[in-house]
Amino acid sequence: MHIHILTTGGTFDKIYHDALSEFTIGDPMAAELLAEAGVNCAYSVDTVLKKDSLEFTDSDRQLLRERVNTSPHQHILIIHGTDTMTLSAQHLDANPSKTVVFTGAMQPARMRNSDAAFNLGFAIGALQCLDSGIYIAMNGQIFNTDNVHKNRQLGRFETL
Repeated sequence: MHIHILTTGGTFDKIYHDALSEFTIGDPMAAELLAEAGVNCAYSVDTVLKKDSLEFTDSDRQLLRERVNTSPHQHILIIHGTDTMTLSAQHLDANPSKTVVFTGAMQPARMRNSDAAFNLGFAIGALQCLDSGIYIAMNGQIFNTDNVHKNRQLGRFETL
């Protein structure tokens, strides 16, 4: 099994510029986190976008959809900003031959108390066990895309 990781930016890959008190999207952190964890399954990482998900357009979602549909791999992990993750997941074609899992982070992977490494590892494990379909893996849970939302106040994803 080969896992094709598509990155789109979001908080997961943000860099905090302390002197400026602002964030920018940096290089993808997925490969570094997986190497640190000793993950040895076959995977590749491709950058699709470097954007905060609040800035995504319909064209961006169409590009992501095309990249999923044209990927030669059956198992796809999408690292995405949490604010519009559900919208992008719902925008994908329900491709019965592929298993697609979205994940992200509430804090940048480069920060000490980030949930990024946990969410990434959880999503990698889940992706290998799930039937074909489109899912969201956040906060130690797997969600269907049609009944999940981000609870901004509590900083977690929940079933509707």
